[in-house]
Amino acid sequence: MSETVERLRRELGEAAVSIEASVRAEHARDWWMLSEIDDFEGRAPVGPTAVVSPGSTEEVAAVLRIARETSTPIVPYGGGSGVCGGVRIDRPAIALSTRRLAGLVELSDRDLLATFRAGTMGGDAERRVQEDGLTIGHWPQSIELSTVGGWVATRAAGQYSTGYGNIEELLFGLEAVLPDGTIVRTRSTPRASAGPDLRQLFLGSEGTLGVVTEATFSLRPLPEASQGSAFSFADFGAGLDAIRQLVREGWRPPVVRLYDEAESARSFGAYCPEGRALLLLLHEGMEAAVAAERAGCAVRAEAAGGQPAPAEAVQDWLGHRNRVPGFREFLEKGIVVDTIEIGATWDRVLPVYEAVTRSLREVEGILIASGHSSHSYRSGTNLYFTFLARPEDPSRLSEIYRECWRRTIDATISQGGGIAHHHGIGRIRRDALPSEIGASGVALLRAVKRALDPDDLLNPGVLLPDEDRP
Repeated sequence: MSETVERLRRELGEAAVSIEASVRAEHARDWWMLSEIDDFEGRAPVGPTAVVSPGSTEEVAAVLRIARETSTPIVPYGGGSGVCGGVRIDRPAIALSTRRLAGLVELSDRDLLATFRAGTMGGDAERRVQEDGLTIGHWPQSIELSTVGGWVATRAAGQYSTGYGNIEELLFGLEAVLPDGTIVRTRSTPRASAGPDLRQLFLGSEGTLGVVTEATFSLRPLPEASQGSAFSFADFGAGLDAIRQLVREGWRPPVVRLYDEAESARSFGAYCPEGRALLLLLHEGMEAAVAAERAGCAVRAEAAGGQPAPAEAVQDWLGHRNRVPGFREFLEKGIVVDTIEIGATWDRVLPVYEAVTRSLREVEGILIASGHSSHSYRSGTNLYFTFLARPEDPSRLSEIYRECWRRTIDATISQGGGIAHHHGIGRIRRDALPSEIGASGVALLRAVKRALDPDDLLNPGVLLPDEDRP
């Protein structure tokens, strides 16, 4: 490893390669709750041998070439805001930080395109295009903590996705470096029928197939008007059916969030009668379109049994939507907490919700097992489960955490749901991947991985199950 570090210093310069303990510790892991538990209990990951910060695509290519020549594992690191263990360095490896790859490359108002280097923080990218009266339309909760390259690598979804689309709809083109140092760039064209879409190779690859160095997004003008509306329903199932019908009719509010009875009471008690489920809608666009959509959604919601609720609930959500308490304060109270997002078609989503919450309530020390829907489509929606548990024996925090995840995934699979909607696979979901894409799908991914990265040097241990599994 010392040979690799010296070669990297000669190639990129001393300042681009750090072996300082504090820098290495900062790049040892992401925000996965299980890593937080390990830190809390004194089991911090080893961390990288060094952190390299290339300043150009060519320097990224040089890093990957040196890594291959010296058989050195490389773990790409953007903002570090992942929550599924996509970054956890437990073996000798080099962390490749993309943060020096930051800033706007090109913006075209005529084409509604903006290209950013991959290490650009999400909030910075959005603010920059807003200077020109435009928006990316991608608002993950981690927008100030995540990079645009990380959005691509994790196949992210934003809070406004029902109207604006997820990252795969917003991504127009990209540049990436393959594990052997080859640079690949997709063509900027609104659509192509030139073989498989190579963007899909990197969307959701979690740093295992290459390093994204630039991302081009298709933009929208900033909305002329923005208005909220809210409705309460007798139960979660009634609210889900209202969403199904309004989306079926063609309404696409950017924000469509339905909270079950427990979450409605916990977070929106001032706006929602007790025992009912609250639906929040945010309508954006031209004034006439917003007025029409707001009226159309109201007709559909009320026809499905919804009662109008104060629109101030939407403003309340907008004001606190990105505030998330740290895991450490829960651990200090002996509590494990996390959120798990899944996807399901309309015929399966309520059975998934019922099966998951029922199973979670059987966990020792469970305090909360609730859910909401926050991304909807013509043919289905997502569910976002929250669990909190306080085991009697504090030494069982990791065990109870894994049990909650296992129960959620098993119950989702049993009802025909998909195990991941937008946080990726990481380490926590990888052993369940065969249930999602089948043994043949896993074999296909392995074949792609071996073709591009035969020595398994890029972010090893992520996405794919171990070789001794299907």
